[in-house]
Amino acid sequence: MSMNSSQFPFVWISLDHEPGQDSQKDFDEFEANLQRGEPFVLLSNSAPTGDHEHSKEEKKRTSLWMKKNKAELRKWVVAMILIEPNAAKRFGFKAFAEVFSKFWGYPLIMASSTDAAMEIAKGLLPNHQETSAK
Repeated sequence: MSMNSSQFPFVWISLDHEPGQDSQKDFDEFEANLQRGEPFVLLSNSAPTGDHEHSKEEKKRTSLWMKKNKAELRKWVVAMILIEPNAAKRFGFKAFAEVFSKFWGYPLIMASSTDAAMEIAKGLLPNHQETSAK
């Protein structure tokens, strides 16, 4: 996982796992976004593939981090929007979206394109609706 917060409140996240990736850096960036104290939307065009098996240490770190930040996650992360052009794959993510939402505390929404994802994201952020309508 890696994050790009340069377009905050639209935070792009890559769910790809690369060898040697520093997951602590990723969690630190996620936490920095939470500490802004403003609602934001996560967007990703890389669906989880399941080809990376998380170690017990990774799972434990994620779980502990999530528990530590649970209130802030629910308060500030409006949703995660996953861009998937393939309609069958989007449909396949419906069951996963329910589990995801229960664990992370915010919904997983599917979009067919980057443009569709951005329209959804803008609609989810009330302050952004006002500025984008001008």
